[in-house]
Amino acid sequence: MTTAGRPPTLEDVARAAGVSRATASRVIAGTGYASPAARGRVSAAADRLGYLPNLAARALVRGTGVRLVIVVSGTAVSVLDDPYVDRVVGAAARVCAPYGLGVALHWLPAGEPAGLRRLAEDRGVGGLMLVNTTEALLDAVPRELRGRVASIGIGSALVPSFDVDNGGGTAAVVRHLYRTGRRRIAMVTGPRWLSCSGRSVRAYRRVVRDAGLPVRLVPGDFTASSGRTAAREVLARWPDTDAIVGISDATALGVIDRLRGDGVQVPGDVAVTGFDDIPLAAVTTPALTTATHPVAEIATAAATAVLAGRPVPPTTVYPSRLVPRASG
Repeated sequence: MTTAGRPPTLEDVARAAGVSRATASRVIAGTGYASPAARGRVSAAADRLGYLPNLAARALVRGTGVRLVIVVSGTAVSVLDDPYVDRVVGAAARVCAPYGLGVALHWLPAGEPAGLRRLAEDRGVGGLMLVNTTEALLDAVPRELRGRVASIGIGSALVPSFDVDNGGGTAAVVRHLYRTGRRRIAMVTGPRWLSCSGRSVRAYRRVVRDAGLPVRLVPGDFTASSGRTAAREVLARWPDTDAIVGISDATALGVIDRLRGDGVQVPGDVAVTGFDDIPLAAVTTPALTTATHPVAEIATAAATAVLAGRPVPPTTVYPSRLVPRASG
């Protein structure tokens, strides 16, 4: 049974389960009587069709909120300017639109996870998606929001996690540089407080050490500005560097901009790679070697999990693959 490209409706679920719409409604809402057999058939049909209840309509009765809030943790509000955040919001909005739900963006200063309490007290909030998640943020999720929260990043026993295998993608990039003859490979890292940064750095360390190469790390923060600063630091500390791995595409593009401004040829003198495969990566000069990051797919799955309110695996990891191009 298909729904011809539209979201499945309650009528579709009732038809697939062989029950009346009223019975299907009682099962989905968790109110009123329905036989155990009918409940089982309706639940199975809803799962099979990927049915999500109309949370906007349900909110009018239960007061459970009509907004999905994307909570982005960061040391400064400028974190909201990251194109990554735009892609998360866009994917979540596409999931929510058919159900009459809005999407709101909220900056939560790093180190102030208790700010989640204010969102829990807002009756307009139907659920949360956490971005740049930390252990402290997971610990601060209020009881009232449990079951209505998903994390893009690390998770917990109560908050399911959806994330990319950035360690695997970073390892693939570094191995590619080694295969193409690079032997003095530096890396521009991300913020230490983010777990995803640590995974990438550990993958880099593992590959270069296994190859008997020196470890060369300089700090960054995912931005092009940090890439520009780091590029000069790398060559000042290690003038013989022949490759620089950016923890993100934005960082890598900043590295390239600084190197070219300083008369360093990319990739002739220094190869440069990124991570994310943003649309700009394919059209820069030189085109950027990187690894994929299926942001829209990850955010879609996280938003769907919040809206569905049904159990999902505690951790869902999406693979990252190498995208070799001209820069390295």
